[in-house]
Amino acid sequence: MKLSDIADNAGSRKKRMRVGRGIGSGKGKTSGRGGKGQTARSGVRIKGFEGGQMPMHRRLPKRGFNNIFRLDFAEINLDRLQDAIDSKLVDVSETVNAESLVKAGVLRRAKDGVRLLGRGEIKAKLTIEVHGASKSAIAAVEKAGGSVKILAPAKTEGEAA
Repeated sequence: MKLSDIADNAGSRKKRMRVGRGIGSGKGKTSGRGGKGQTARSGVRIKGFEGGQMPMHRRLPKRGFNNIFRLDFAEINLDRLQDAIDSKLVDVSETVNAESLVKAGVLRRAKDGVRLLGRGEIKAKLTIEVHGASKSAIAAVEKAGGSVKILAPAKTEGEAA
């Protein structure tokens, strides 16, 4: 066998259709675009046009809004935190915060802050600094002998004080 003998399976690669190459090709003259008009031109399409009928996106009512001041928190549950402590990723003697969790690989990024949620249980006594925590999470940490400090989210420039 030679390198020149290697070939794809028959029919696995299809040649692209070359349009506008004469009437004998089957795709000559208008190149499969029909007659004249807007759709025969390049770069023009009527997106959402319904033949003069009021389009669906204009018939439906507008609803809701996007809050530009909304903060997106990275969430972590107690069971994930306990798993990280058990596998020696998080040091119990030091304060656990967003930076230490990202550095340990428990969180991918801190986003606008970290929020502690109460799924699972925690056995280790530790000090946690987070931007938010559920009541059940705070109760579980304090029951284990630890403490939770809630940090104020960092204010962006131009935000009301």
